[in-house]
Amino acid sequence: MNRGERETTDLRLVPPALAAWAAAAVALGVTGWWTVAGVGLCLAGAAALLTPTVARRLTGARDPAPDGGAGEGARSPGWRLRATAWGGVLLCAAAGAASAGLHAADLRRGPVPVLAQEYGRAWVEVTVTSDPRLTRPRVSGRAMVPVSVVMDAEVVRVERAGGTALRTRAPVLLIVPPGEGRDAWLGLLPSTRLRVGARFAPPREPGDPYAAVLKAGSGPPRVVGPPSALQRTAGELRAGLREATDGLAPDARALLPGLVVGDTSRIGTKLRDAFEATDLTHLLAVSGSNLSIVLLLLVGRPGRARRVERGGLAPRIGLSLRGTALAGAGLTLAFVVVCRPEPSVLRAAACGLVALLAVATGRRRSLIPALAAVVLLLVLYDPWLARSYGFLLSVLATGALLVVAPGWSEALRRRGMPGRLAEALAAALAAQAVTAPVVVVFAGRMSLVAIPANLFAELAVAPATVFGFAALALAPVWAAGAAGVAWVAGWPAGWIAGVARAGAELPGAELAWPGGWWGGAALALVTGAVVAGVRRVRYRRWLVVGVAVALVLVVVRPVPLVRWVTGWPPPGWLFAMCQVGQGDALVLSAGEGAGVVVDAGPDPAAVDRCLRELEVRHVPLLVLTHFHADHVAGLPGVLKGRAVGAVQVTGLDEPPGQAEFVRRVAGAAGVPVVRAEAGERRRAGVLEWRVLWPPPGPGPPDGGPNDASVTLLVRGPGGVSLLLLGDLEPPAQRALWRAHPELGAVDVLKVAHHGSAHQDPGLTAAVRPRLALVSAGSQNPYGHPHPRTLSALRAGGARVLRTDRDGAIAVAGAGEELVAVARGW
Repeated sequence: MNRGERETTDLRLVPPALAAWAAAAVALGVTGWWTVAGVGLCLAGAAALLTPTVARRLTGARDPAPDGGAGEGARSPGWRLRATAWGGVLLCAAAGAASAGLHAADLRRGPVPVLAQEYGRAWVEVTVTSDPRLTRPRVSGRAMVPVSVVMDAEVVRVERAGGTALRTRAPVLLIVPPGEGRDAWLGLLPSTRLRVGARFAPPREPGDPYAAVLKAGSGPPRVVGPPSALQRTAGELRAGLREATDGLAPDARALLPGLVVGDTSRIGTKLRDAFEATDLTHLLAVSGSNLSIVLLLLVGRPGRARRVERGGLAPRIGLSLRGTALAGAGLTLAFVVVCRPEPSVLRAAACGLVALLAVATGRRRSLIPALAAVVLLLVLYDPWLARSYGFLLSVLATGALLVVAPGWSEALRRRGMPGRLAEALAAALAAQAVTAPVVVVFAGRMSLVAIPANLFAELAVAPATVFGFAALALAPVWAAGAAGVAWVAGWPAGWIAGVARAGAELPGAELAWPGGWWGGAALALVTGAVVAGVRRVRYRRWLVVGVAVALVLVVVRPVPLVRWVTGWPPPGWLFAMCQVGQGDALVLSAGEGAGVVVDAGPDPAAVDRCLRELEVRHVPLLVLTHFHADHVAGLPGVLKGRAVGAVQVTGLDEPPGQAEFVRRVAGAAGVPVVRAEAGERRRAGVLEWRVLWPPPGPGPPDGGPNDASVTLLVRGPGGVSLLLLGDLEPPAQRALWRAHPELGAVDVLKVAHHGSAHQDPGLTAAVRPRLALVSAGSQNPYGHPHPRTLSALRAGGARVLRTDRDGAIAVAGAGEELVAVARGW
């Protein structure tokens, strides 16, 4: 360990920075008078603590001699130092609270919050303050939520209905619904001024940094003021980088602009999900590590910046130490311009400079004051950072690099690990240890592959970033050269995307963990206990190998091992109901490695995970009972890596958008779509089934999509019978019963419509199921399954199982040996 690492860490600026941070976070959530009172108390306390010291300085009084006795006079110098320190802490807290109070006042004053409470409409002029972005596609109930364009903006002028106009300043979230002009909205640059006719609504959460949510009308944007020259320059450079990457492979084309300048406009949902599962999302945002990599080209290998024989490009091109510092400042300024001078970019630039100084000088611990100063200045500049998870994660990761990683790296070296590998592993371990509890707070999960994924990705981050920035610089002057350099950068970028996708594919990539602050605190305690245990246990190679093997097994989860440990799925299973949340996804065993799938649920990842656990690799038929999103949105998950013979659908193409989605996705996979016909019979493996519903034609006259659900009566070995009702409502259930009077008792009933209250008692009494299975999401807003439905089923002698409490459910056996096995959570 070098001399710089042995120096005592200077923590004097840490308490003031933390005080300003905490005060700003609190002040943003309280009313103005409470903030005024808090600022006043802090200032009064600071005045009481600092006045004696200031008075002594003004009067020129000296401290008593050291031999002046043991009384108050001898203790006064130390007391005054502590009083001065605490006075500074209170001053910083007052400054943080005051800045936060002024920013929060913008959310409560003027006409915008009034219009939001009234859900009013008005014409406004707004200034765009962020890059436009698309919302993530998601399922809400039985419908797909349309993808909208959203952006941060600031209302500067409100036009009242009577023609009066009011000047104001209020941050808002602007939402643009799908429709014509979407590309024009997505092409807007920050600082552009628009005239928008919008409906106002309150923010979704009380702590959101918006005075209102504005829902704009359809059509292209009405631009009334162009973007600033700085934003135009940044936009042209970013556009040049996108053009240079147009010819790359899809993943590299999407990822490279995000790695270089934080432009994630091309990154799709699947790739983003993979980065989230592997905790690599910091690579998709503007990150201080990007800047550090580029600046390290100037100073060379760690620890050499202060030596006579300096490394890097700076001495080779004749730059002095002062010239190197100026060049680094110029690169930092260019980084801020290209990535946009927003608070998140300033945060990344500041943290990146601190990390660079730490690595370049080798004096990591002595840079804690620099990090504390950065935190203090940024919180005072933009108090909303005090409530930002991204800001917290950046500070924690940078702090881990400065404080924790050096000691862990040294410990790994003592155990024989090569220096560079020890440095990389220690950095990854330290960052994961301090950030994982924060991620758990808002995500409710932790990644088990984050450390290896970050290590493997780190191999390619530097070349991708360096060549990406080179392509960015070349694009305005030499497009062909920029495309060539981008092609080189595309290889490491593709490697990073491959690491993310491969890590996310592993069955145990993520571990569910209680969310919220209690969950984060629990994980922090567990992490601390593990670190303490590792420090106390003597190093044993066999112990390390054993732990590594155990972790690999937990992540890979070989199906035979999982089945042996959990008993899931049970041997000889015939029918399985997957746990996919508020939706349906069922599997009928069709032989070794094959299964007929009935509905795909709302989430591709959930149904894919279920099919992997059941070892289903071939799907001879996928039946989609009707086109509601909670039954069809998971279709890509069924098709993923499996041979699917055909997709069978109902005759009613409602809702039309989701019916078109099914045909588009199936067509892209080369899978034919066929229509179910009442009376048709099919067989797969040991199972055979008959389509009972819907009747011929477009569907029931007034029933809608639910009453057009494909209904199957399935027979298995030993005479096991299953009735799958889809989402049939009571009128269709009665019609089904009348159309098929031969229907009698069945062994297993898939309860219609997630166990809602709308069930026909006549059909339930006629089929008298032994097992009644309900697929519903935990804490769903619809109250499914309804207690009345459950009571009626139990009164008829059925054993009821439900996925929201029991997890996935599998049925095995026949006759008296028929059993249902719940996987649990």
